[in-house]
Amino acid sequence: ADTDALIADSGLDPADSVNCLVVIGRRDGRERIAAVCVSADLRADVNGVVRRMLEVRKATFMSMERATGETGMEYGGINPVGVPDDWRILVDSRAAARPTQIVIGSGLPRSKLVLPAALLARMPGVEVADLAR
Repeated sequence: ADTDALIADSGLDPADSVNCLVVIGRRDGRERIAAVCVSADLRADVNGVVRRMLEVRKATFMSMERATGETGMEYGGINPVGVPDDWRILVDSRAAARPTQIVIGSGLPRSKLVLPAALLARMPGVEVADLAR
């Protein structure tokens, strides 16, 4: 999604816009995949914290084609709500603790979902951790 344009057009605080990245790693011949959610004003520590949480030697971003194919969502709109059940959902603690509503992808880059930050943190399977540098 063009987060910079969204923030400029809406006046949204970047900390209230949450991006979802799809990260993959391998260990013992098995893929480990996570939807990683961090506020737009932060960068996910993919090869530090996220890599260690996935217990892999190297974590990388899943290819756009595969991520969109497996989620059924469009590039720029992927969100944690509809990812496959066997994916982990990792949410940065700062995004989960926002006192306001947050904005996440809707599955389409041209629209967004608005929800209380606490609701994102309480979704089934969500793990909240300090994921950003």
